[in-house]
Parts: sequence; C-alpha cells; structure tokens
Amino acid sequence: MLASLESSPFAAWVRESVWGWPFWLSVHVIGTAVVIGFVIIVNLRLLGLFETIPYISLKRLFPVIWTAFAVQVVSGFVLWTAKPTRYVADGAFVLKILFVVIGFGLLAYFYRTLEREAAAWDVNGTVSSRGVKFVAPTLLAWCAVLVAARLTAYLGSLS
Repeated sequence: MLASLESSPFAAWVRESVWGWPFWLSVHVIGTAVVIGFVIIVNLRLLGLFETIPYISLKRLFPVIWTAFAVQVVSGFVLWTAKPTRYVADGAFVLKILFVVIGFGLLAYFYRTLEREAAAWDVNGTVSSRGVKFVAPTLLAWCAVLVAARLTAYLGSLS
C-alpha cells in the first residue's frame, strides 16, 4: 500500500517537480514556526515574562496555533506521501510524530486549563501550579519535535 502511494502521480510530482517539494516544505516550516513560536510566547508568559499581556488574552493565540497545526498536518502528510516507505522505517520520524502527538495533547489540555483559570490568574496576578506544570513538558515536547525533524532531514539525506 505504501509503495503504491509512493508511486502515485501526486507523490512523484511532490518528489520530482521543481516546485512540489520546496513549496510544501516551506508551508510546513512556516506552520512549524508559528506553532512553536506561539507556544514559546504562551509558556514564557506563564513563567512571568511579557507582564503586559493578560493571561486571559493568551486564549486569542490558540486559534492561530490550531490553524498553523492544521497546516502542519496537511503539509506534513503531503511531504510524507512522497517517501512513505522511508519515513515509516525512520526512527527519528516516528519519534517526531510521537512528540507531535504529545505536544498537541499538552496544548489541548493546557487550553482547557487556560479557559477555566486565566481570569483567576489575572485577578491573583499569578499562575496556578496547574498552569505552570505545563511549561516544561510542552517546551520539551516541541523542542523534541524540532530535533527529530532535523534528524529526519539530515539522516534521511544520508540514505
């Protein structure tokens, strides 16, 4: 099944055309930059930086995060279709996907916490321990995504 997907005209276009791979990779990188950039902003705010941003306002970043995440999924799937047999066997790629799932889960859970508690954080002037406990795991998960993605690109180019 993966071999037939890899030999499809669309996969060949992505892999072999002048604009296929560069276009979709650029879209994927932009989505990644937006997701991770906004995740860093949210987490730094929870650590006390950017004090002029009310905690309740952080919720307004999440539609952009979710949209950029959807862009990542679509563009990542397109890129994956070009070489699915290689990616399925690539340990770094599998780790990347695992950390994407973990990072997304942490973001979704944190968003629900933010919806419930952000107003109280603004009143108290401090984040609850429930909110702060997401900072390290979320940052680690998304940093692991970046490292695994680069390993996928670099190690894959060796084969």
